[in-house]
Amino acid sequence: MNNIFVYLEIEDGVVGDVSLELLTKGRSLADQYKCHLEAVAAGYQLEKVAEQVFPYGVDVLHVADDRRLAPYTSLPHTSLLVNLFKQEQPQIALMGATSLGRDLGPRVSSALFSGLTADCTALEIGNYEDKKAGKIYENLLYQIRPAFGGNIVATIVNPDCRPQMATVREGAMKKQIKDPKYKGKINKLDVSKYVADSDFVMEVIERHMEKSKLNIKGSPIIIAGGYGMGSADNFKMLYDLADTLGGEVGASRAAVDAGFADHERQIGQTGITVRPKLYIACGISGQIQHIAGMQESAMIIAINNDPKAPINAIADYVITGNVEDVVPKMIKYYKSNSK
Repeated sequence: MNNIFVYLEIEDGVVGDVSLELLTKGRSLADQYKCHLEAVAAGYQLEKVAEQVFPYGVDVLHVADDRRLAPYTSLPHTSLLVNLFKQEQPQIALMGATSLGRDLGPRVSSALFSGLTADCTALEIGNYEDKKAGKIYENLLYQIRPAFGGNIVATIVNPDCRPQMATVREGAMKKQIKDPKYKGKINKLDVSKYVADSDFVMEVIERHMEKSKLNIKGSPIIIAGGYGMGSADNFKMLYDLADTLGGEVGASRAAVDAGFADHERQIGQTGITVRPKLYIACGISGQIQHIAGMQESAMIIAINNDPKAPINAIADYVITGNVEDVVPKMIKYYKSNSK
C-alpha cells in the first residue's frame, strides 16, 4: 500500500491537462513518500499515451486498451479501477474533478469503502493526532478544499481507509515535466480479467461535443469583475480593457449571480481555476471561493474602493478607488502607449 495512482483522462489519444497536472503533483508526493507514481490509461488506441506521461515522472503505466472502453462509460471503467486497486493496493488515488471524474471517483471509492474528497485545491503530506483514540498517524494526505460555501478552508484526512482518494480541479495544480527522457514501465492489462462482459451493457453510438468559444484558462491576461462593478453595463469597460491588453474577461460568482456576466466566465471554486501572467481584479472583494480559483496568478492587481478588501492581501499591487474612475484611465493610458 505504498504507490500513488493517477487516473488519466484521454480524448482521441491525447491526455488531458488535468491529468498531467495531477501527474506533476503525484510525482512530488511520490518523492516525499519514496514510492512509485503509477498511471492508469483506459480507452482505445492508446499507443501514444506513454510518450506523453513518462516525462512527468510516471514509473508504471497501466494500459487497458479495448475498443469497448472508449468513449467513457461508467460501469466498465469503475470495474477496471476497483479491481486494479484491489490488486495493487495504492496508498493514494487521484483524478480530475471533471464531469468524468465526478462520475467515476464516487463509484470507485464507494465500492472500496475508502471515501473521497472532491474539488481539492491543494494536496500535502502531514501527520494527524487522534486524541480520542490516542493515535498518531504519520504521512497522511492532507486534502485541502474550501467548504461551507467557501467560508472556511477545510483540511480533510483519511486515517484508516485506503486508498486516500481525491479529485482536483483543472488548473489548481501546476503542470511541469520532470525529465523529457524519463522512462517507466508499461503494464498491459487483460481487460477481461478486470471487467465483466455485463459491464458493457451500454454502448455510445454517437457524441456531439461543442468546444467552448472562450479560452479564459489559457489566456495570459485576465480582467475579472465582481459585484462591485455595479451593473452589466459597467462590465463593458472590462471587455474594452481586455481588448486593449489582449486578454479575456472573467467574473466572480457574485457578478455571475447578479447577471453581470455569463456563467462560463466564472472564476473560483464553483467556476474555473486560472493561472495567468496578469490578473486584474476589478470590484472583487476576494472571498475564499474566488481566491481559490486565481491565487496562483503570476501578478495580481486589485482595484477596489475598500482598502480592507480581502483580495488586497494577496495582490501584488492595490489601486484604491472606484472602478468606474480607474478602469477608463487604464484603457486610455494603454491605448495611447501601446504599439
